Amino acid sequence: MTLGILKEIKEGEYRVICTPKEVATIVSCGHKVLAQKDCGKSAGFSDEKYKEAGAEIVGTMEEIYKRSDFVVKVKEFMAEEYPLIRENQIILGCIHPAGHPEEVDAILKSKCIAFTAEDAHRYGSPNCEAAGKQGALFGLESMLTINGGKGKYVGGFAGAPGMNVLILGAGLVGRSALQVLYALGANCTVMDINVGVLRSVMEQYGSKVNTMMCNKENIASLLPTTDMVLNCVKWQKERKDFLIDKEMLKLMEEGSVLVDISNDDPGAIESSHETHHDNPRYVVNGVVHYCVANIPGAVAQSTSVAYAAEMLPMIESILNDGVKDCCIKDGFYRRSLTAYKGLLTHEETSAIQNRPWIRPETVLGIENEKLDPAPTATKTKSSNFYKGI
Repeated sequence: MTLGILKEIKEGEYRVICTPKEVATIVSCGHKVLAQKDCGKSAGFSDEKYKEAGAEIVGTMEEIYKRSDFVVKVKEFMAEEYPLIRENQIILGCIHPAGHPEEVDAILKSKCIAFTAEDAHRYGSPNCEAAGKQGALFGLESMLTINGGKGKYVGGFAGAPGMNVLILGAGLVGRSALQVLYALGANCTVMDINVGVLRSVMEQYGSKVNTMMCNKENIASLLPTTDMVLNCVKWQKERKDFLIDKEMLKLMEEGSVLVDISNDDPGAIESSHETHHDNPRYVVNGVVHYCVANIPGAVAQSTSVAYAAEMLPMIESILNDGVKDCCIKDGFYRRSLTAYKGLLTHEETSAIQNRPWIRPETVLGIENEKLDPAPTATKTKSSNFYKGI
């Protein structure tokens, strides 16, 4: 099989899904690898390194799509790529299909086989860890007086107290942000809806981190004394309410900071909208917002190395076993199947976009196989199935 590695074209994106090390492994399995020119340059990996690993350097994404059985990238597929996707071609990226209806239209129209990488991680994505840790640092940068913040130092100085930080969500993103901020001396409060998760946070940090249940009332009670809020909550897309609305921002001191790491659209923060690395901040009701959607792209080499290592087993499984056996062997890979030859196979997208869908197990004809189990990717459910299939 021929694997094509694309150069990212999303604004402010510098990562690559396979480094030369992964290329060498894939080539050793007998597969051909095409790497788009400069696909790893911004992350510190030269074309020469890819060639040494056994890849053929290809000049354009058009040629990658034309010659590849399987096309991979980090981020979602962009409008200029839609006409290039071929029937039966396998594609893999962070598609985020529920939030991108036009992308889903193009994928279904192409009759390709699409996997969305964000649903494929059994132990959480390295991008989530990177988003939490680097998002915390960008929040501290936003607090600087020179960036519009109120100029409070994270750990304080002699005679001047440190920052009070509120982290919404204690998943991988939130706990990664906490790790950085706690180490730098911030006074941290973590909120979540799972008391067991909060208990584990308290145990890990020896009760030196405050914990509360995550709801609008508790958040409002803390905002007057909170210097920085980090939103790390994955908000269900069908929800119309907010954890923090625009009026609540007025409870915070002017120059306080809100970092929306989750950056869902719609999301948990009413005032949030996507920004990019070249213009990352804006102010609403006196609060500095940092809402860059692809925070991990700012540390492209480290995130590429970590992400490529985690994605390699999935890429290898698809290449070596084929789509069907790959989905039998790993339930997380199976649940990430987004579309199969013109049929939607992603439940959340069906529910949010009111499209019919079919379960991956059904479309692949593997319902009676011994399947590796996996929890559903989200709590969003849909009974809108294709009729007659």
